[in-house]
Amino acid sequence: MNVKYFAWLRAKVGKSSEDVSPPADVKTVHDLMTWLAQDRPGLAEALARPGIIRAAVNQDYAEPDHPVKAGDEVAFFPPVTGG
Repeated sequence: MNVKYFAWLRAKVGKSSEDVSPPADVKTVHDLMTWLAQDRPGLAEALARPGIIRAAVNQDYAEPDHPVKAGDEVAFFPPVTGG
C-alpha cells in the first residue's frame, strides 16, 4: 500500500509518501490512520482533531469507513478551500 501526504501533513510526517504493509486488522481508512499514527507523532497530533484530515483511496474521496487493501494508494490531505 502506498500512502501519500499532502500540504502541511507532509511537514508533520516528514515525508511525502511511503510504502507500508499494515497488519490484517487494518481494514478501513480510519484503521489505517490509527495504525499510522502509532509511530508518527506528527500524524498523531493532526488526528487529535477529528475531521481535520481528508482521505482518498485510489484517487477517489473516501470516508473513514471506506475499505483499504494491499495495493491501494491512500492519500491524506487537509480540507481544501477555494474562493
